[in-house]
Amino acid sequence: CGCVCVVVSFRYYRGTHGVIVVYDVSSAESFVNVKRWLHEINQNCDDVCRILVGNKNDDPASKVVETNDAQKFAEQMCIRLFETSAKENVNVEDMFNCITELVLKVRKESVAKQQQQSEVVKLSKSSKRKKKCC
Repeated sequence: CGCVCVVVSFRYYRGTHGVIVVYDVSSAESFVNVKRWLHEINQNCDDVCRILVGNKNDDPASKVVETNDAQKFAEQMCIRLFETSAKENVNVEDMFNCITELVLKVRKESVAKQQQQSEVVKLSKSSKRKKKCC
């Protein structure tokens, strides 16, 4: 299909924190498949960070997926877009740094939320333990 999703396999959704959906900028078909991949991710992953990557952005003559079109689509899907060239190592590190930062931010927020919830539970439990006199 020309579209790659960096998850070992869609059979292993549990525990997925971040997904990188990659399409080939020289293949309109791979870009069309991105919507299906994102739908699949939304159906099977809870609160997963996602980014969209247009790879092979090193040959302007073969580029068929325009940056503006990809950017509009990414904005509609509320995800970040990176155009990369693995061959020339352009934006690859930035893309990986971005997905890592997104995952860490979400995980940090999740831990903080869990701590707040456990504090509420502790307060509630201690109020139930009061013994009545008489």
